[in-house]
Amino acid sequence: MSSPDAVHAPKHRQVYDALVQQITVGRMRAGERLPSEADLVRRFGASRITVGRALRDLQVAGLVERRAGSGTFVRAPRAITRAQAFGVLMPEMGDVEVFDAICHGLLEAPEARQHVLVWGSRPSTSTSKADHAWRLCEQYIERQVDGVFFAPIELTSVNDAVNRRIADALASARIPVVLIDRAIEPFPRRGRHDLVALDNRRAGALVTEHLLSVGCTRPVFLGLPNAASSVDGREAGFREAVRAAGLDASMARIWREDPADRPRVAALLDRDSPDGIVCASDRTAAVLMHALPALGRRVPEQIRLVGIDDVDYAGLLPVPLTTLRQPCHEIGVSAMRAMVDRVGQPDLPPREILLHGMLVVRESCGSRRN
Repeated sequence: MSSPDAVHAPKHRQVYDALVQQITVGRMRAGERLPSEADLVRRFGASRITVGRALRDLQVAGLVERRAGSGTFVRAPRAITRAQAFGVLMPEMGDVEVFDAICHGLLEAPEARQHVLVWGSRPSTSTSKADHAWRLCEQYIERQVDGVFFAPIELTSVNDAVNRRIADALASARIPVVLIDRAIEPFPRRGRHDLVALDNRRAGALVTEHLLSVGCTRPVFLGLPNAASSVDGREAGFREAVRAAGLDASMARIWREDPADRPRVAALLDRDSPDGIVCASDRTAAVLMHALPALGRRVPEQIRLVGIDDVDYAGLLPVPLTTLRQPCHEIGVSAMRAMVDRVGQPDLPPREILLHGMLVVRESCGSRRN
């Protein structure tokens, strides 16, 4: 009898789970050919697309192999003989909005059904981000987890030292690391770990191109000081888009400032007179959007704004924000696949898996909505 959860699961998940059960209890043995897609369509009352997705998930999970011209065959169930434990080391969870959605992607990846995610302890209110990150690292080493998903810390003066200390400790413990969202080394340097993230340089270029296309001629890029390498990539994309548009580089400025510092923002506005600002994140854009009216600037009439991330509140700001949507769920799914690959093939060269985002046009840039 099916459980309520199974009944409400997506159809491809129901097909996947039913086939996994048959494999794990031995009804379909290693080397045995699965029924054809047409037979499975009839058996489950599902579409061919649904069955195909379930079979792809089985293949990704290492339970079957698909042989061109021959069909799909059960593999030896090595992927389910032992659940591996992967630590999640994201000290800024709750502060960086996209991390929650990325973690949902980790949990919902097909490979996650055979493994365990370990979250570590929560920080006390008096614990700094750096101390919390190091304590999580120690917990995972003591537990001897099979891998760690690590989002390096940012916005402190000790970012680099703390992140490298954690990476070195995990390397000494022979624990594979998959970086999420950002690298340890500042852009454009490359570290020794796999990285799964938004294509930040392309994201910065896309939102800048849009801002220029609606008439901005004095653009500014705004990012926080001591920000992660992802912000460096977005800044690089801004510079490339300005150059590609043939705009005089002297008309495009870079601000690495806190938008909550209104006297400093006022001085920069007076100095540079921007007509458009590319914010490195939606949060930065939100803080700036609340500051600008108090400084006598209207959005979008006098200054057009764009952000990057498309967090939940982006469309609810006083002027709904034009931004680039991160594929957060897909980043989580891809990170889990990268981890399984890394654990199974530790000698693979380091990889960057960069995903594309989608431009979401709202009123803050002076354009019509999508």
